[in-house]
Amino acid sequence: MATKPLLQEFPPVSTETWEKAIVKDLKGADYAKKLIWKTDEGLAVKPYYRAEDTAGLECQDAAPGSFPYLRGTQATGGWRIREEIALVNISEANEAAKTAVVAGAEEIAFTHVAIHNAAELAALLANLQEIPVNFPNADEALLRLLIAHKHPAPVSTGWNPLSNLDFAAEVVSATPALLTPFTLHAEQFEESGATAVEEIGFLLSAGIEYLAALQERKADINRAAAAVSFSFAIGANYFFQISKLRAFRLTWAQTVESFGGNHEAAKAKLHARTSRWTETIYDPHVNVLRTTTEAMSAIIGGVNSLTVAPFDESYKQPDDASRRLARNAQLVIKKEAYFAHVADPGGGSYCIEFITDYLAREGWKTMQGIEAAGGYTKAQGIIAAALAKSLAIKDKAVTIRKRVFTGTNQFANLNEKALDRIDTSLTEKGKRGTQTYETLRLRTERSAVKTGSSPLFLLAEIGDRKMRTARSGFAANFFGCAGFNLKTQQFSSVEEIAAAEAAVIVLCSSDAEYLALATELLTKLKALGRKTPVIVAGNPESAEQLTAAGVAEFVHVRSNPIELLAKLQQQLGIKD
Repeated sequence: MATKPLLQEFPPVSTETWEKAIVKDLKGADYAKKLIWKTDEGLAVKPYYRAEDTAGLECQDAAPGSFPYLRGTQATGGWRIREEIALVNISEANEAAKTAVVAGAEEIAFTHVAIHNAAELAALLANLQEIPVNFPNADEALLRLLIAHKHPAPVSTGWNPLSNLDFAAEVVSATPALLTPFTLHAEQFEESGATAVEEIGFLLSAGIEYLAALQERKADINRAAAAVSFSFAIGANYFFQISKLRAFRLTWAQTVESFGGNHEAAKAKLHARTSRWTETIYDPHVNVLRTTTEAMSAIIGGVNSLTVAPFDESYKQPDDASRRLARNAQLVIKKEAYFAHVADPGGGSYCIEFITDYLAREGWKTMQGIEAAGGYTKAQGIIAAALAKSLAIKDKAVTIRKRVFTGTNQFANLNEKALDRIDTSLTEKGKRGTQTYETLRLRTERSAVKTGSSPLFLLAEIGDRKMRTARSGFAANFFGCAGFNLKTQQFSSVEEIAAAEAAVIVLCSSDAEYLALATELLTKLKALGRKTPVIVAGNPESAEQLTAAGVAEFVHVRSNPIELLAKLQQQLGIKD
């Protein structure tokens, strides 16, 4: 029976038709200001892309599994679910690994166990002969043991070859086929603020230094390229995270080819882990949503293995339930959403292809800049300065709440307490984006424990019905991020507000009414002998007059929340 071609149901739509529809929907608003946004990478992203945007891009017609591997190093879909085992005891770690495999893990990373001899290694890997394993914290002694052990499944380590290039050259010549002894790490860049362009450029530069050094030491370039894998952290910018993996794979293949390596050796081995930078302590189950979308980016981008972090790892040792939830996120994506059935599902997307090309070109330029400065090791000062600049931009976006972390810098749950669930012995691994907000809120929590209460902020609604509700909603969101005790109440007169008990009064009304209301309120408070600070929710034209009348602060979209909330804490005696 003949079937109707699917594309006939979707007739082509011209660019002109799309543009007319957009202009109509915007009702005359500026197209550029409303729909075109600029990323940290410097790319102005359009609301949609067409075939002409990707015309002439290199390698877009190459099949998955074909050099230069833009679309993946294999012709089929699929990746390995890597689970981290953080136990120190060898027998317990082995049992935990076997349990994880039964539950769906396909690769095990032993993050903490120490191996001193061949017998201990054999005991750790007992009954795991078919399971790929990884040793993130391997040292030179363990590498020698792994070379001698010859595990029948793939083995990899997190050892950085740039730490001892002479030893790296020695290892390459003796490495069994299933052992990938080295890893070059990009996660340290992402979690230090790097843009996707910087991640690609810096990692390429590290890889070039590695290949050049081993070639200088007479190592076979194909074996050297095959001996290294790359580890990425996957952040929240969905399409850019997909594209950065595709772009790196492409540029690495071209790098290996330029060193004289063959196409098989030019296949980049990519591992990814969901980003620590995007994890939060407050409203931590939102981390499940974050890691799921990050996992999807990694998978669509074509990683060979993936670790999804448990949602609670930022404040405690993950328990069985959180590890299971993290594992099941990948199982659902693989077994129920069928992501493993398709190679390069993002291929052909005009947006992804365009971003991939941009990141590849700009990443290559970044690498060239590092090489011109003397190479990866000599340019560490330049790299550190670039990361500091990029991190400052990211931090500012979080501070002013342009970059939203639901439950932390926006839409905080006022009833949530985190102090009791934090394991203070846990060492923080890298900087997280929300730490400044969490510091404020934890300070409020600790003060409440010491004093028995938290200062009450009265959000006093009065006057214009529409504006008072909007302003109190904004104020509740603003002050809630510091964990303050909030009460929203409607009032019909200033006398009622002045009589109410509160540590701080936040006046919520319209701009036109503020001057009269605030002046009267401050007069009433003074008459009652009260020095309660009055804050205005908004930024009215009468701000100077209101300040002169005694208004303490103004809260609006251009306020710096961290500075203002910390200032209020200090004034209210909330200290660490």
